[in-house]
Amino acid sequence: MNTRTKKITAAAALLAICIISQFFKNFSVYITGPIINACLILAVLTCGLFWGAALAIITPVTAFLITGAPIMKVVPAIMPLVMAGNLVLVIVVWLIAGRKKGNSASRFNVKIGEKRTVTLDVLLGGIIGSVAKGAFMALTISYGVLSVVTLPEAMQAKLPILRTTYSVTQLFTALIGTAYACVIWAALKKAFTDISDK
Repeated sequence: MNTRTKKITAAAALLAICIISQFFKNFSVYITGPIINACLILAVLTCGLFWGAALAIITPVTAFLITGAPIMKVVPAIMPLVMAGNLVLVIVVWLIAGRKKGNSASRFNVKIGEKRTVTLDVLLGGIIGSVAKGAFMALTISYGVLSVVTLPEAMQAKLPILRTTYSVTQLFTALIGTAYACVIWAALKKAFTDISDK
């Protein structure tokens, strides 16, 4: 199996995990959100920037198709901003950890368990990317779009919850996803070394 096929296979597997997790979104965003963010980070690490960006764009569409979020029906502009927020996370992780060949930061390791380690650049990339994603979505959605649109009366009472969902919740789910990704990457990074970007 050549490198391109391996990347496509890995990206498809991560997308499948994202889609399966989205069926649980109505139970709790803290189930779906961390899984999707972890998959975005792992896509960058295993498949590169292109496939990480592809998942960042596709997953909000699949989430809408599966759960049919009412707010996105009322305010369609939210979806491209969610995509952009995902892209912020993906790009930051790629800049800090994805281009890791020859990166001095990759020589510093954080121990996870007795035998597994994760490079500090992966951890930092995820944390900084999470903060950047949360801030971007807070500014553009919570205190941007949601501040200028007129919501239906039935939704106006939910505005504080919606603002929290597209700001603080995004930050926390991305940070939890970073923790998941670091643990998974520590266990699987050797298996994916040959398909990550050179």
